[in-house]
Amino acid sequence: MSNSCIHKLLGDILNEENRTLDIEEALSLYEIEDKDILDLLSAANKVKLKYKGKKVNLCSIINAKSGRCPEDCKFCAQSSYYPTEISTYPLLPAEKITESAKKAYEMGAREFSIVTSGKGIKTKKEIDTIKEAVSKIKEEDISPCASLGILSYETLKELKEAGLSNYHHNLETSKNFFPNICSTHNYEEDILAVKNAKKLGFYICSGGIFGIGESKKDRIELALTLAELDVNSVPMNFLNPIKSTPLENERNLAPFEILKTIAIFRLILKTKDIVICGGRVINLRDLHPFVLLAGANGLLTGNYLTTQGRNPLDDRQMILDLQLELPE
Repeated sequence: MSNSCIHKLLGDILNEENRTLDIEEALSLYEIEDKDILDLLSAANKVKLKYKGKKVNLCSIINAKSGRCPEDCKFCAQSSYYPTEISTYPLLPAEKITESAKKAYEMGAREFSIVTSGKGIKTKKEIDTIKEAVSKIKEEDISPCASLGILSYETLKELKEAGLSNYHHNLETSKNFFPNICSTHNYEEDILAVKNAKKLGFYICSGGIFGIGESKKDRIELALTLAELDVNSVPMNFLNPIKSTPLENERNLAPFEILKTIAIFRLILKTKDIVICGGRVINLRDLHPFVLLAGANGLLTGNYLTTQGRNPLDDRQMILDLQLELPE
């Protein structure tokens, strides 16, 4: 796609509220020559600044229940199908979860998510622990989020009534590619989980992981599905291959391909929060700061689930160096 076409497309998206990319336009943007990539990033950045401003949202998570997951997602260190070397433990007590939320707040995070392994929490004891933790997190002036798997409408409603405001559930990839990654549940279950949470009024965080063998078209189909579901926030993860998982030998995506993907997601999901999460530093290396110039307006800061994250102080300094704004 020529520079003139990029600029025309940007003008259309900026000037027409309902204008976005279709699948063919998005695919063509992947073909931009490397020498012209800054034109694409600039376009995505202008869209971001128009709809989201200069503030960069920071969120943090806790691996509140680790390992022994009965699902077989091929990228995941927590699956019981693969002999990975991770710590496994049951759901942490509410006090421990709250303590981590306090530390996250001190480091600048304004959203804190309780993440559990497994297809979904089910026992009354686990649900009560989550509800207690949510209540205590709210007292710390930080938005409580949870990523608890595929829950029933009734359980989601119970958590909403207990004060949970945000719910996270990734679709991971496109509907067509999903069976190549997970066979223990189907895509429609994930879609229903998102729809149920949305119906209850949650702020919905749903995205995926890239570099797992999917095609460029799969990535775009995921973005279009998320747009159709009208989610609020889109977390973007990039595979950090874990030893003993089926994807342990998968090659990391090239930095330019990652930056193109982020920019295309911004042009499709122009009014949504786009949060760059796991695998960002190991994949992007010295080009890591460019994520915030490619359309992203949020970062998952601190440690990830089973891999080391980035020092929150470094993230804060990066945001300031780019003359962007920290959360209040």
